[in-house]
Amino acid sequence: MPALIRQARRLLDQGQAAVLITVAQTKGSAPRNAGTRMLVSSTQQWQTIGGGHLEWQAIRQARTLMSEHVAGKSARLIERYPLGPRLGQCCGGMVTLVFELLGSDDLEWLEDLATLLDTGKSAQRRVGMGAQHDVSLMELPHSLGHTRLDKDLDGHTQWFTDELSPPAIPVVLFGAGHIGKALVHFLGSLSDCSVTWVDEREAEFPDSIPSNVQVHITDFPEEAVELAPANAYFLVMTHRHDLDQKLCNHILQRNDFRYAGLIGSQTKRQQFEKRFRQRGITDEVIERLTCPIGIGQIRSKEPAAIAVAITAQLLQLHESFL
Repeated sequence: MPALIRQARRLLDQGQAAVLITVAQTKGSAPRNAGTRMLVSSTQQWQTIGGGHLEWQAIRQARTLMSEHVAGKSARLIERYPLGPRLGQCCGGMVTLVFELLGSDDLEWLEDLATLLDTGKSAQRRVGMGAQHDVSLMELPHSLGHTRLDKDLDGHTQWFTDELSPPAIPVVLFGAGHIGKALVHFLGSLSDCSVTWVDEREAEFPDSIPSNVQVHITDFPEEAVELAPANAYFLVMTHRHDLDQKLCNHILQRNDFRYAGLIGSQTKRQQFEKRFRQRGITDEVIERLTCPIGIGQIRSKEPAAIAVAITAQLLQLHESFL
């Protein structure tokens, strides 16, 4: 979600229209859960609410909303989509979408929300669905990801309540080589993931970076280890073995990570383990280092295949904590 907020801010700053689409409610079988969001401009989209005919209709509705309202002014809309009767999708459930055409009066809460999420805090957003379109924001100690449509006595929806949390998979990726680039392609498409991509070689980073990826160019990459949140997912794959070892040493010394992955062979692991022990790191902590990385069923050494194996391993681990 922070990536979508930052992208919405960029669009508004550039004078472009942007519509935030949220799955507010679902009944029966649906392609995505309530709380799923996507952002639509006149020419692009970010994230997905499930693809297929539902998403196509939602994008069309968003752009109709843009065309029917004054540029720079907010507008809100609720649409209910019976997936079988209306869209011909075999899911057969019902999806309620909230469309928010963002305007200049949304800039303040967008900035406040981005700040909360970027600092690891959760928030509740209440959006007026009547004529005023008021948005109120409240910090939460934690979020259960609830969304709710509140109605008045006449049955008209007055408020949309939306709870948001910081990304559930904070990744710190060291190395902008072939595998690093392939990994960012996959991790950058996951809405629950935020990536800090670290390398000292500025020229190695591509021109186009996914919105949930932040590039950190530094001659002291170990600083990124210290700045990472607790329960981070570390991926170490730099262009130098000595730097890999240095970074892993810092990560293991922290010992509050959820995942520490080092690219390499069993031989590389054995060499590193010996040096870690010499530096006083216990076997119990060293065992937490994953090397080689990636699910074992994929043996291809193509960068994209390795990236798929690593992404699958991160998702498996993440879901084991849910």
